[in-house]
Amino acid sequence: MHILIAPNAFKNSLSAADAARAIADGLHKSKLNCTTTCFPIADGGDGTGPLIIEKCGGRIVHKQVHDPLGRLITSQFGLIDNGKTAVIEMADASGLRLLKREELNPLLASSAGTGELIQYALDEGVNKILIAMGGSATVDGGCGILSALGTRFFNANDELLQPVPQNLVEVSRIDVSELDRRIAGCEIVVLCDVNNKLLGPQGSAAVFGPQKGAAPADVLRLDAFLSRLDEVTEKQFGIKLSQLKYGGTAGGAAAGLCGMINAKLVNGIEYFLQVTGFDVELKKADLLITGEGSIDEQTLQGKGPFGVARLAKLNNIPVVGLAGKVPPEPAGDMLHYFNVLWPIGNGTAELAEALKDTGKNLTRTAQALGDLVHLSNQIR
Repeated sequence: MHILIAPNAFKNSLSAADAARAIADGLHKSKLNCTTTCFPIADGGDGTGPLIIEKCGGRIVHKQVHDPLGRLITSQFGLIDNGKTAVIEMADASGLRLLKREELNPLLASSAGTGELIQYALDEGVNKILIAMGGSATVDGGCGILSALGTRFFNANDELLQPVPQNLVEVSRIDVSELDRRIAGCEIVVLCDVNNKLLGPQGSAAVFGPQKGAAPADVLRLDAFLSRLDEVTEKQFGIKLSQLKYGGTAGGAAAGLCGMINAKLVNGIEYFLQVTGFDVELKKADLLITGEGSIDEQTLQGKGPFGVARLAKLNNIPVVGLAGKVPPEPAGDMLHYFNVLWPIGNGTAELAEALKDTGKNLTRTAQALGDLVHLSNQIR
């Protein structure tokens, strides 16, 4: 039996690669006679960029950029396709992980560092840029990125505004006359890990603002800024940012880039699997094992495990989903894609302890799974 192991990252615990290795270790400790291939996955969230670069045999370029609060840091991007395509992970320049908890403030945080990475990529002569947008610390509608590329924002008195939400709530005019001309000749693809739109109760500010340090009053101000940006963009460019699917990704950065530099917004896991050649490995498999921290109804909205499970089902390959948390009674549509959903927890451990033990629990569960499949084969 050949088993393809394709987990997403287990948030706040294990990278996708470490999770895959832990599962493989458990299977090889079991009584099951099997071979395995590890194919860690990502859906546009934190960790997507490095996986694409590794799978595509790319190289890393290090550059200095500004973090969300304007401090100089060393960041990076990748080059694949013989240097013609750049792979940028927004979290490497504008991510939550670059800030301490007490520093989080989406009213003042800027995505400009990601724009600087785009400029450096253009300097390399690329004609395509892939941007994985998960894990950002910003809710600036991509205005920081756009400002780094030459866009300027003005209020009703024609005063230049610093491109952060606290000031941009007054935006009245957007000047793209100095936008980097190289953008027009470059295809920009944004890998989105959520399908939220820009505004409203399921929009950027309401859903993701609190995760990035926004208090309730801040959420209202952020939503007001994004609403204003939506109005001005529609008036000047004829594009309604608030209607874009995936537009709420990365604090509205996806919408801003789509509206002002014609970026293409795509489902992150589908694009990831396509560009990394996942189907080649899938066709060799008798069983697929996937997983992440939680597998539930939201997983079916386009998360990584759903992406691989859907392809496996199209190829009549059974799927096992391993997660720290699964529904006690999974709905029928979940069981259509996952033959087995198996929680990896061991007893009633506290969350902190469970996160710390994720690797061990994955190995233990995978070993039990292997033993169970072995027993099933013997009974038959």
